[in-house]
Amino acid sequence: MDQLRRVKTTIPGKHPNYGGVKRKRGDDELNWRKKSIFYELPYWAEIELKHNLDVMHIEKNICDSLLGTLMGDPHKSKDTDNARRDLQNLGIRSELHLYEDGNKLMKPAAEYTFSEANRRKFCRFVRSVKFPDGFAANLWKNVAQNDSRIVGLKSHDCHVIMQRLLPVGCRSLVNKTISSTIIELCTFFNQLCARTVNVTDMVKAQDQLVIILCKLERIFPPAFFDIMIHLVLHLPEEAILGGPVFMRWMYPFERYLKRLKDYVRNAAKPEGSISEGYVVDEALTFCSRYFDDIETRFNRPDRNDDGIHRTRRLFVFESQCKPMGKQSQVYVEKNMRDRAEFYILNNSPEIETYLNQHKQELKLRGCLNPDKAHRNEFADWFFEKIYAMNRVHAPEVTHELLSLASKSNVFVSSYPACIVNGVRFVTYARDVRLKTQNSGVSVPGTKNEMFYGQLQEILEFSYLNDFSVVLFKCKWFRCDSRRMVTENNITSINITSESYKDDQFILASQAQQVFYVEDPSRGPNWRVVQHVNHRSIWDITEDGMSDIDLLQDNSSSNFTLFVDLGNLPQINLQRNDGDVIPIVQPFTAVSQHVYETVSFLNDDDEDDVSEEDDETVEESADEETDEGNDDVDTEEDDDDHSYHTSDSD
Repeated sequence: MDQLRRVKTTIPGKHPNYGGVKRKRGDDELNWRKKSIFYELPYWAEIELKHNLDVMHIEKNICDSLLGTLMGDPHKSKDTDNARRDLQNLGIRSELHLYEDGNKLMKPAAEYTFSEANRRKFCRFVRSVKFPDGFAANLWKNVAQNDSRIVGLKSHDCHVIMQRLLPVGCRSLVNKTISSTIIELCTFFNQLCARTVNVTDMVKAQDQLVIILCKLERIFPPAFFDIMIHLVLHLPEEAILGGPVFMRWMYPFERYLKRLKDYVRNAAKPEGSISEGYVVDEALTFCSRYFDDIETRFNRPDRNDDGIHRTRRLFVFESQCKPMGKQSQVYVEKNMRDRAEFYILNNSPEIETYLNQHKQELKLRGCLNPDKAHRNEFADWFFEKIYAMNRVHAPEVTHELLSLASKSNVFVSSYPACIVNGVRFVTYARDVRLKTQNSGVSVPGTKNEMFYGQLQEILEFSYLNDFSVVLFKCKWFRCDSRRMVTENNITSINITSESYKDDQFILASQAQQVFYVEDPSRGPNWRVVQHVNHRSIWDITEDGMSDIDLLQDNSSSNFTLFVDLGNLPQINLQRNDGDVIPIVQPFTAVSQHVYETVSFLNDDDEDDVSEEDDETVEESADEETDEGNDDVDTEEDDDDHSYHTSDSD
């Protein structure tokens, strides 16, 4: 604050008062010379969070640097020729120094970059990924035809790659020490972007980020660590002070700016066009509030709206869906129908008393296998019990209870797709033909364990009085310790082993959607499970919390960020595959290269900067700003590019 009081009020730029040129900095001035006007406000000094770092652009820039360096992208890589010269000038990592080969300079391939074969593997991995409907972009469009580059990534694409794909794809393509450090950084962004941010998690992350950056410094060249890498250290503190990120980042603002930009019809008068378009939009919005018989922005249903269902007293009859596709009537064999009906009865909490009563009767009978007998006999016993009570007009026998006891029709309705609670599910047979993946399902067990599978059939069982229950018939994967492995918050499962063949049904309302991506580190039969938390779906009942821009995990505690710097091995950063990159520039350029050491902490060093240098720096900053604006997401990008459109529509 003492330095702030020394700042003088000056006019920036080339003002006529200074002869039309930039004013030179005085000897008593700091290297920053502008005080924000907000400091004139009486309460500004008491605000803990005086600024807000945009996580959207920080995450995108870090993803561009990290992915560009790994892929060896000549436009985005931080492993440039000058970065290698910096290593030689600092006298570190001699295995990565440029060396002479005849009249050429050769750049040894670094361990933190993909080889040509691994680069193509990673591109094929990204090309093979299929996301759920409305989750993210078709990233295969960003992969070059020859599987050598990934181009044209928007901010949301980088968001998905950093948190979903890069931790999975890099595990088998680089050294384990390098991949684990990258996974730790990606895990932090998963924690940071969660809907519910735990303060304890952010306090721990603030300490662990220092270790992560130290590990990164032992891997990547000094040129990798620009201001964006440094800003990561401040993100946990801002999350503690400012709350969850989705309330503060730039996605909604950038989309609204694109909306204003679309108002421009006369490029010569953009401000007037925006004003006219805004006024027209406000007028139409006002009028549309009085239209009830036509579709407007206020009554337009969501993309995956499942409609309004009638309220039922029994829980199982609440398992409804909005069917999609052609309906077909399927005859269900008695064995399968008995298993489905018992599952429906066993998952009805309203008849738990009858379930316990039947189990008690089996014990009194001395049944040798009471569980099997309960499964086989309960449906008939329940039918006789309810109808006996109905004959004496018992008040607890309702129409729904009577319909449930009467068993279902032998013919059931089958659908290829449906929408349940705002989530779209598609059977696997149809899903393989689409560019989206909506057939992955999971359900929690009684001991908080998770079961994963694929949706095979969507069946609607009909009962008396127009009641029905929608069941999902799934193929469940075996989830033992040999076929399901969790490492670094990444769960891999073997899809060749099937389990619970006699217990394949779940209620449609119980299903949680997941999607699977290939696991290059374990083989073609392994998939990595990715959980999905859909937009506009919350675990709370308060209104006004549905306008969320991205799909995040519910809590930061879902991810365990554990970083250990102890016993970090000293790795050789030169790849042993013999790959080198020739540089056309002659070897003598190394000795001719002039290294200038600039201290950003010493104010006197910048006082000697000439007027011409100041102008050059200003022009460079303007160019960087223009280039940065090209990477900003817009509403058009998010609508046309960042979200899937299912072929089933």
